[in-house]
Amino acid sequence: MKVTHFLSLSATICLLAGATSVQAQSWPQRPIRFIVPFAAGGSTDSIARITAERLSVALGQPVVLENKPGASGLIAVQTVQRAPSDGYTLLVAAMPVIVILPKISPVPFDPLKDFVPITNFATNPFLLAVSKNVPVNTVKELVDYAKPQPGKLNFASGGSGSVSHLSGALFVKRAELDMMHISYKGDVPAVAAMIAGDVTMYFGNVPVLAPQAKAGNIKLLGVTSDKRLPELPDVPTIAETYPGFRTLTWNGLMAPAGTPAAIVDRIAMEVKKIAADPTYQERMKQLGVQIVADTPAEFRKAISADIDLFADAIRSANLKVQ
Repeated sequence: MKVTHFLSLSATICLLAGATSVQAQSWPQRPIRFIVPFAAGGSTDSIARITAERLSVALGQPVVLENKPGASGLIAVQTVQRAPSDGYTLLVAAMPVIVILPKISPVPFDPLKDFVPITNFATNPFLLAVSKNVPVNTVKELVDYAKPQPGKLNFASGGSGSVSHLSGALFVKRAELDMMHISYKGDVPAVAAMIAGDVTMYFGNVPVLAPQAKAGNIKLLGVTSDKRLPELPDVPTIAETYPGFRTLTWNGLMAPAGTPAAIVDRIAMEVKKIAADPTYQERMKQLGVQIVADTPAEFRKAISADIDLFADAIRSANLKVQ
């Protein structure tokens, strides 16, 4: 009886494995949906759209973007979370939604249990900038300038809990500074305040801050990436002063948990090929992002590391769960 039951169970497992393999081999047979957590026109949408155009050709099926903004990205996340695990509904995952949101708000999903990481399209580093009137030109000079003035200097952000806020909080902690955080409603007023000299420093996006530095309105002291940016070779990494300092936002692709590994690997492989195309590279460069196109395992490891990093940042910023 036990032998018969074991053989029956083994046969069932083999049939299920075979069905999954056949499904993966025949995929895709219809259009694929990219669910974007933000409105059309932003950086995340642009990265997804550029990649989807090329992925459509590579897979032989249309890859259609569906923008589902709202609830801080939760609407898009739950759309994919509730979708079948068949590779036809994928989440364009943005770091703030996947990593930061679950740490500051009660959400009905676990980023690494309810989803399968596929690949990270690209990262977006941040620049540390100061008002042109601040008498410093390097990260070390900024720290030396700020330390004797506890509580007198400040840093801006585009909103409480934003990546710019958390980057600033991590920097202040690492440098052992006492600086006040001033939250603005978006990057534009934060940058304007820095240019006017109302705030001392700000962590912001490359496309926003680089032109202001070129115009002489602000000074760039460092970048939060692991390596210096090719377009800004004279701007050192903050890690050159504080080893290991790194804050990046990213946009990648995730699937519902249970999506066959063969489908996940196929998508990651095709994105890797797309990333090698010079035309694609140029378009991503224009967006101010750094191409990654990593493996599912590498992307999972990066997400896990960011969850730990930004948990520390949130504690440093004294943010409370809503």
